[in-house]
Amino acid sequence: MAADLSARDVERAKFAFSIYDFEGKGTMDAFYVGDCLRALNLNPTLAVIEKVGGKTKKKEKMLKVDDFLPIFAQVKKDKDAGSFEDFMEVLKLYDKTENGTMLYAELEHILLSLGERLEKSELEPVLKDCCDEEDEDGFIPYEPFLKKLTQLL
Repeated sequence: MAADLSARDVERAKFAFSIYDFEGKGTMDAFYVGDCLRALNLNPTLAVIEKVGGKTKKKEKMLKVDDFLPIFAQVKKDKDAGSFEDFMEVLKLYDKTENGTMLYAELEHILLSLGERLEKSELEPVLKDCCDEEDEDGFIPYEPFLKKLTQLL
């Protein structure tokens, strides 16, 4: 499956892998698979990371770069992650006045209850860092929120 990657993708993947090769032995702890994939501008969910061999505990499994390249190719090929434009289209559904804003409470509800669910304690710092101030009616502009959020990933 790594044959699906261009030479540039292989080079990028090897570079990202080398960053997570903390001991310089040509191996990366499977705990960091998600971080390494995100460093390569992918947005795998925790379920996808677990499916491709990522671990939730350190030192359970070590990967060589030849093990990582097929994982990178598989996740890169997977289109389920969504793009900035996809997320914009979804949030437009909640823009009742079609002026680029949505209710802050509605955004909070969506993030807490849909998809890979978050706990309120996990969500609060994300909203604090990424959301502009609510207006007097409780609305926020959602495009700046998405831009800030996707930059964090």
